[in-house]
Amino acid sequence: MELDPLLLSRFQFAFVVSFHAIFPVFTIGLAAYIAVLETLYYRTDNPVWEKLSKFWTKIFALVFGMGVVSGIVMAFQFGTNWSTFSYSAANFMGPILSYEVVTAFFLEATFLGVLLFGRDKVPKGAHLFSACMVAIGTFISSFWILSANSWMHTPAGIEINDGIIQVTSWTQAIFNSSLPYRFAHMALASFITGGFVVAGVSAWYLLKGRNPETSRKALKMSVIMLAVATPLQLFVGDLHGLNTFEEQPIKVAAMEGHWETQQGAPLVLFAIPDSRNETNHFEIAIPRLGSLILTHSLDGEVTGLTSVPAEDRPPVGIVFWSFRIMVGLGLIFIVVSLAAAWQLWRGRLEDSPRVLKALTWMIPLPFVAVLAGWFVTEVGRQPWLIQDVMRLSEGVTPSLTGGMVLLTLIGYIAVYAVVFTAGLYYLKRVISAGPDPVESTPEDESARAKRPWSAVPAGLDDNAAKARS
Repeated sequence: MELDPLLLSRFQFAFVVSFHAIFPVFTIGLAAYIAVLETLYYRTDNPVWEKLSKFWTKIFALVFGMGVVSGIVMAFQFGTNWSTFSYSAANFMGPILSYEVVTAFFLEATFLGVLLFGRDKVPKGAHLFSACMVAIGTFISSFWILSANSWMHTPAGIEINDGIIQVTSWTQAIFNSSLPYRFAHMALASFITGGFVVAGVSAWYLLKGRNPETSRKALKMSVIMLAVATPLQLFVGDLHGLNTFEEQPIKVAAMEGHWETQQGAPLVLFAIPDSRNETNHFEIAIPRLGSLILTHSLDGEVTGLTSVPAEDRPPVGIVFWSFRIMVGLGLIFIVVSLAAAWQLWRGRLEDSPRVLKALTWMIPLPFVAVLAGWFVTEVGRQPWLIQDVMRLSEGVTPSLTGGMVLLTLIGYIAVYAVVFTAGLYYLKRVISAGPDPVESTPEDESARAKRPWSAVPAGLDDNAAKARS
């Protein structure tokens, strides 16, 4: 059996990007949270904020390191697997990726050292400044990466001479039409991911009767933020979808499962898309609602997949189901966030074990939603590497063989498995140890006594502290 180098290269890049994407989306949100904690500690001198900042900075450093290791490979893949694309698009992609390293990565790496090791060695103001610089650096990094990726979806400010892309307007190329929506969507996804991890870990501590003072404050902060960010993400996602409908209508057709161009298109809730027969099986749909959402008119026209040849369509099943996973999880996030906020407003969040357990179950789900969103975005662009400019088959390295790609893919999977396993092991140890203990107050003991579902005795924090020392 002959191995297809193009298919294996696509699978290899998808694996690497999917593995890498879960780390930046977490560190961006977590870096902002740490900067807020450092600001509160600087202003109040409350040791609780310091304990929280120290704890989450340890986790940030671990995840940041895993992100760096997994991300380096992608730059090499541009040259090894996609050299034709790299050569043709180098006039834009080269400077953009260089700007990301110079303006963001160096900033993060430099001030992360101060954040990790300079707490007792530099003034408090300098330590706060380092936390802010790390947070700003993560956003700068995401800006450049998303600018490059968005340009591949909505290319602008270029002309093509003899197969080489020349930049005619850097402003139009960098600030292409889909960048604002993608950047806002990803920024909110980062806040939501970081927020649910912080909320879930804090809820777990409260369920176990551990670290009550720090966990209460961290949980309250994250719940308030999530109650705002999750509904806002629904609004931003809608704007992003409308932009995609305008710029990439075939991608939206695959997302929605629309085969025929029609007015008054339904909203397909469930179906099994059949690309061979160009139809949906077992379809459950709400009449006209699809047109209302996409065109703001019950009779609006929605482009169908059959408006382009079959070879110009993305894999419909992957895009269709990934989109529903992303949206479904987003709705769950809204419900859980608002339920937790309601209990917080009533002053009963700590005494609501069901809500606390739900928050702990949420920890992995934002990462699943992010990956599903990336599948929608990237698979939905197929078969284009640069939308309407370069196909995947035109960008792959000509001399590449299937055996070469398979060998490197196996190597990546093996190395990444080791990195991921080691990272999870050390994350588990850090989370199990928890933040440095804060001296319990009479209020803590009273609150603990009111929670019969807490399975850990009151002295656990002291025992854990002795074990750490």
